[in-house]
Amino acid sequence: MRSLFERLRSRRLASAYIVLATLSAAIVAGSLAAHGVRGQEQQNSSTDATPLKIVNSPIQPNEFVKIAKQVAPAVVNINTQTLPKQSDNRDRRNFHFRTQPNQNPDDDGQGDDDQQDGNDNFQDFFNRFFGGQIPQQPDGGDQGVQESLGSGFIVDPRGYIITNNHVIDKADKIYVKLSTDPDTQDLGRPARVIGVDKATDLAVIKIDTNVPLPIVRMGNSDEAQVGDWVEAIGSPFALAQTVTAGIISAKNRTIEPGASGQFQHFIQTDAAINPGNSGGPLLDMNGNVIGVNTAIYTQSAGYQGIGFAMPSNTVVSVYNDLIGPSHKVTRGSIGIQFREGLSGAVNRVYGFKNGVLVQEVQSGGPADRAGLKPGDIITSIDGRPIKDGDDLVNEIASRRPGSTVRLGFLRDGKPDDTAVTIGDRDKVFADLGNPQAPENPQSSGDAGETKLGVVVHDIAPSLASKIHSSGVEIESVRTGSFADLQGLAPGWVITHVNRQSTATRDQFEAIVSKLKSGDDVVFEVIDPHHPEEGINYIGGTL
Repeated sequence: MRSLFERLRSRRLASAYIVLATLSAAIVAGSLAAHGVRGQEQQNSSTDATPLKIVNSPIQPNEFVKIAKQVAPAVVNINTQTLPKQSDNRDRRNFHFRTQPNQNPDDDGQGDDDQQDGNDNFQDFFNRFFGGQIPQQPDGGDQGVQESLGSGFIVDPRGYIITNNHVIDKADKIYVKLSTDPDTQDLGRPARVIGVDKATDLAVIKIDTNVPLPIVRMGNSDEAQVGDWVEAIGSPFALAQTVTAGIISAKNRTIEPGASGQFQHFIQTDAAINPGNSGGPLLDMNGNVIGVNTAIYTQSAGYQGIGFAMPSNTVVSVYNDLIGPSHKVTRGSIGIQFREGLSGAVNRVYGFKNGVLVQEVQSGGPADRAGLKPGDIITSIDGRPIKDGDDLVNEIASRRPGSTVRLGFLRDGKPDDTAVTIGDRDKVFADLGNPQAPENPQSSGDAGETKLGVVVHDIAPSLASKIHSSGVEIESVRTGSFADLQGLAPGWVITHVNRQSTATRDQFEAIVSKLKSGDDVVFEVIDPHHPEEGINYIGGTL
């Protein structure tokens, strides 16, 4: 086993130590030359100097020390290898969160296995801290084999380990090194994948063992409070068994917008977390795991005081599904899509404060069979009021397929309810297609330009048939206008304004002409290039 220094050197980290050491030597040499002190040590007497002594003054171990000793044996270092044939030339040190449209299906399947770069402000700052690639080994290793590092922790003495999916994703070989494994054991023990859940970025792997292994205790993340002390253990930069501490700085933090982040509500912490900590435990002061370290906020790919851990209550639920017969997480779905972050104007025009405005109903899905329609506002599940989209998703996803719930909803301002049989989200959304973009008709007309800054025209019959709706198409949007500030774009089709149909340009003009300053204005629009997204509700105060 190479020394720690040699291993750091192989990862291009030792260069920093070498530079510092060389610089220090140069400074000393320059000082000696400048002051002419070389050789003076033999001319000066030190008989009056008193030798130093080490004083034994035992310090009682604090809670961080106790927790580190208790938990560290169950924290493991994970090494992976990806063969050249499966290399995709990506730098695994920077896994950017993929940006999704701000549209939430009540469950979106477990796709998104490709970590594509988004074009939003988040991508430059939110990075999964995987640990980086190790340069190919000169001592007989396969040329071009990529190695990466991460962390994990043992939860079952028979060798079951929890980590992040991105730690082992696409790896051909996975190795686990225990804290007690000898240094001569280079990569560690072979491990196999039991199951993964990409929606929460969690994975369960297993190593074989002849003796029971040390394990961690899973705590209740719901009981954790902002301001509580926490401790993290992992292998940042391949420095195994590294312990850092901090506090919980926030809870229920969603950092990836849209459907991709709807099952990711993190604990935020300022405990120092760096590349290689990914998959390691976040511990409370009782030594219980309350989170799995998953992501960091950074502008430098290193620690900047903000890290994110998947809460233990979510982890336990996912783990129990992954070790089951199907080795997958089954989530409920009712087959609808909705949009988060609606403006206050939308709520006022549609007459609700809390609830979920249905944007699209999957044809033939559970909600469709129960009679729900776009524009309905879901207000309760089995009599319990629904606060928002996250509340709805969490409640529905936790139900088993085949079970029945009663949904309360508003339609045209009138309360109603219906029984819905929960479906399996993978199956409910399996038939979602990607319709091709419709053709662009010739432009004409300029309705709404004066008040809203938008020019519209009647849509062609071919476009109406393709989007299965009537309306007016946006020809242009004036920069800085009300329509521009709301995000309207040329090519979109406006089907309603303030719940009134705009099937023709004349209807659109009539409605707009009655608007005055201070009025709430809500557009129902369809993007013909993405008709599968259904109706979008956009609005503000004029």
